Amino acid sequence: MLNTVLLQAAQTGGSGWSSLIMIVLLIAIFYFFMIRPQSQKQKKIAEFRKGLGKGSKVMTASGVYGKIVEIKDNDVMLEIAPNVRIKIDINFVYESAESATEAGASGSAEVSK
Repeated sequence: MLNTVLLQAAQTGGSGWSSLIMIVLLIAIFYFFMIRPQSQKQKKIAEFRKGLGKGSKVMTASGVYGKIVEIKDNDVMLEIAPNVRIKIDINFVYESAESATEAGASGSAEVSK
């Protein structure tokens, strides 16, 4: 596709450089407004997951709130009610409803204390 655009820009004559500059500008705008912010969000979530420990209160991507009881490799054991535990992949654990929404998970529920 880029080759087609470059060939068309070259055939138009003197406006070839302006078309090339426009393409580079569009790629830069796409990077700074789409790719870079998303990678920063992913780094923030990864740092949160590295800092998880026993007793941390979290929310899963499906909206289940619980307290971490045990962490093994990529699995987390959550206690969602007294003597009720579920095993979930660590990639589906979020800090709060806001961070889950930012990461693309749907749903919002209130935390009950």
